[in-house]
Amino acid sequence: MRRNWTRHELILAFSFYCQTPFGKLHRLNPDIIKLSKMIDRTPNAVALKLVNFSSLDPELKKRGIKGMGNYAKMDKIIFDEFHDNWEKLFLEAELLYEFYKNKDRDTSQEIYLYEPNRKIGEEIITKTKRRINQNFFRKIVLSNYNENCAICSLNYVSLLVASHIIPWSKNKETRLNPHNGICLCSIHDKAFDQGLISFDEEFKVIISPQIHKIKNNAINNYFINFNHREINFPKKFYPSSDFLSYHRNNIFIKSS
Repeated sequence: MRRNWTRHELILAFSFYCQTPFGKLHRLNPDIIKLSKMIDRTPNAVALKLVNFSSLDPELKKRGIKGMGNYAKMDKIIFDEFHDNWEKLFLEAELLYEFYKNKDRDTSQEIYLYEPNRKIGEEIITKTKRRINQNFFRKIVLSNYNENCAICSLNYVSLLVASHIIPWSKNKETRLNPHNGICLCSIHDKAFDQGLISFDEEFKVIISPQIHKIKNNAINNYFINFNHREINFPKKFYPSSDFLSYHRNNIFIKSS
């Protein structure tokens, strides 16, 4: 007998969809197999649900990718609720993940985020939220770029950073938005953060005059050789033009 998808299952599936390139939404993906076991569904059913989400994704529509087109009503409800509410998605998905990992769970249990009144409790929950948010943001951004630096294509995960275009401290509303993230290696992330590199309206690398002043092989290899090159484009969440404009106008060092 066919079993309807629950809200909890759909939230987990959507969070996984956001962290996975379109080309890996298939039943042989080990992570899809793991998720299917967790929620007691077949890998094929999970893969089809993820592809259903893709048919609702405006980012893929811009690239001419339409998905299956036979999504359910609840699929759209979940997509519309969470697509621009990243903090809520990350927190609920983390709680659900921990819930479903528990083999002895009470399926009637209410899942919610406990908000304590005591100051010490508030500090703990704030730190927990930040850890969860940063972890999910990193997963989404690195996955979006196939775990490659957008500038130099370095693909060693330990040396990759989910860089914020508008810094974390400057705008609370953009902190978890995948369009505010770009995958960079540690060197290019540091330079980007310091305003020594940025990206123009055509997503090409621009190098600060301060970098051009330094004459040595390392600078040529890591920076000058990439000047005016297009970035390695992401699979789903393109960097926002508005966010890049903010970086160029407020952080990028344009003159000596």
